[in-house]
Amino acid sequence: MVYIGEFFRKYQEILGLSLHVKESKLDREMKQVELERPGLALTGFLKGHSPRRALIFGRIEMEYLRELKPLERKKRLEALFSPEIPFIIVARNLRPFEQMTTLACQSGVPLFRSTLRTHALLSQLNVILLEEFAPTLSCHGTLVESFGLGLLIQGDSSVGKSETALGLIERGHHRLISDDVVMIKKKEGQHLVGRGPELTRHLLEIRGIGIINVAHLYGAVCISEEAKIDMVVKLEEWDDDHFYDRVGLEEKHIEMLGIRVPFFVMPVKPGRDVSLLLETLVLNYRLKQMGYNSAKEFNRKLLETIKSRTAVKVS
Repeated sequence: MVYIGEFFRKYQEILGLSLHVKESKLDREMKQVELERPGLALTGFLKGHSPRRALIFGRIEMEYLRELKPLERKKRLEALFSPEIPFIIVARNLRPFEQMTTLACQSGVPLFRSTLRTHALLSQLNVILLEEFAPTLSCHGTLVESFGLGLLIQGDSSVGKSETALGLIERGHHRLISDDVVMIKKKEGQHLVGRGPELTRHLLEIRGIGIINVAHLYGAVCISEEAKIDMVVKLEEWDDDHFYDRVGLEEKHIEMLGIRVPFFVMPVKPGRDVSLLLETLVLNYRLKQMGYNSAKEFNRKLLETIKSRTAVKVS
């Protein structure tokens, strides 16, 4: 759901928008991502027309309306106009007809003009609306970009997530995306992208030190606005009674917004360099993506050794 007033303020410059009807109600909501060019609907063929879609008038629509007599033009536009329409945009900075302006005032539908050409406007709007309507969630954790991969660090409070991120940033080749709260969005239905809230962007909270600004301390090269989430690592206190995988054959995943993401558990205790371990984890994951799996290669060699020794004993 998108609020039109917020949408206008946020994308006014990108879309070259200007509000044609000052009395427009900008507190209304847009509940559908689909857009509509009236086209055949202007001829009276309304099958498939939805009153909840935003309308985009291009040069062709405006030329067609110009050919109509004023009363007929008003009749065709009345068939299209509905108080449920989130907004109307006229492309190419064309001036809306008087009938459009009157109907917009009566229905309270925001009427905008855009300096963009029709196809450019539609392309920009589709990208923006897909972004705005994408499924989202907020989670507790720290997101960093490590060797080009998005690493979401999770775990209980005070387990050392922020300190680990600081250690990675100190080493170089790593960037902070967000600390404490990560806002995750599902992009194109295929992958997850995380970013931080505006208020806490580029900030790290370190117990005993306080809040630090990573961009100011380490430079702009150590921060980024957003990153694709490629893997999730949970830091947890070391438990002597728990069995931890020492080979790495077991592969786990966690589901977020319907997408499965590789999941790892990293036990933490005094003396373990967690930043170094996470660096190694990321590099090893990159190797797996390139087709080399250290654990499977070790397992294959081990089985071959056992098989050859068994054959020698039998002979």
